[in-house]
Amino acid sequence: MSRRVVVTGASGNVGTSVLRELSADPSVGSIVGVARRRPEWTCDKLVWETADVAGDDLVPLFAGADTVVHLAWMIQPARDPATTWRTNVLGSIRVFDAAALAGVSSLVYASSVGAYSPGPKDRKVTEDWPTHGWPAASYTREKSYVERVLDTYERDHPHIRVVRMRPAFLFKRESASEQRRLFAGPLVRGNLVRFVPVVPDLPGLKLQALHTADAARAYRLAVLGDIRGPVNLAADPVLDAHMLAELLGARVVKLPAWAVRAPLAAAWRLHATPATPDLFDAALRLPLLDTTRARTELGWQPEHGAADAVAELLGGLRNGAGMATPPLTPDRA
Repeated sequence: MSRRVVVTGASGNVGTSVLRELSADPSVGSIVGVARRRPEWTCDKLVWETADVAGDDLVPLFAGADTVVHLAWMIQPARDPATTWRTNVLGSIRVFDAAALAGVSSLVYASSVGAYSPGPKDRKVTEDWPTHGWPAASYTREKSYVERVLDTYERDHPHIRVVRMRPAFLFKRESASEQRRLFAGPLVRGNLVRFVPVVPDLPGLKLQALHTADAARAYRLAVLGDIRGPVNLAADPVLDAHMLAELLGARVVKLPAWAVRAPLAAAWRLHATPATPDLFDAALRLPLLDTTRARTELGWQPEHGAADAVAELLGGLRNGAGMATPPLTPDRA
């Protein structure tokens, strides 16, 4: 059977990789990529549609689709949480309701490790770990809220197969310029990663990463398979200060968390960075993810290690890498 798949937020870091994966699969007959701004980049089987999930009529775009993959999400403007709430929470509700009205049989939603409540750093947690987020950061708060929305949605629409993908930090070379703009801002240029002398060894600095292409393969498997519910996605090894220092050619210095948070908070107050220090607080509290379910029930295995994904990002930062889509516009352009 030839599948028709609609992907919201299709022009970003994850979306472009998901489109490539779906395009290469012979069981996918057509793809609709939904984005607020039409990209120049394209791939086989893809038709672009411009729409904003926060306000446009989505039902006609979803009509005839077998699956909706919902990736659309705003990180910025972090200083205007009402705007991010409108897109991330109210927009997600509009996507879910439109999928039901259009008769879509499956919905694959991009949740996040950020939806999880603070957790341990000495063991990995499975998908039953609480999803209350870190309340101070809008990103984690909104991811958690949408999880509650889906609890009710699944109850009210049992005929729709709902998958909640919960990936770790997602990196690829082409996302480097976008991620610099989102988290570092205009005062920090990508080539500065050549000159990072020190990586702070902070309490809680143990994180997981995943190459976006590996995440995209998991999304394709979720679209074409019969899995339901939450799925953790991450690659080994767990990253700590020593691994990051090796990638950067830097040395490690043990510091308390406040020694890093204080300058981040000062930069935030001075509008020198777009990233709120609340995200820093959330990152140090994220649990480590057990990916057994993805490997055994989804049949998924990452092809890139976590350090490889970070190394690609760093290389992309040095070269101002990107793609011909509005979110991924390269710095060198």
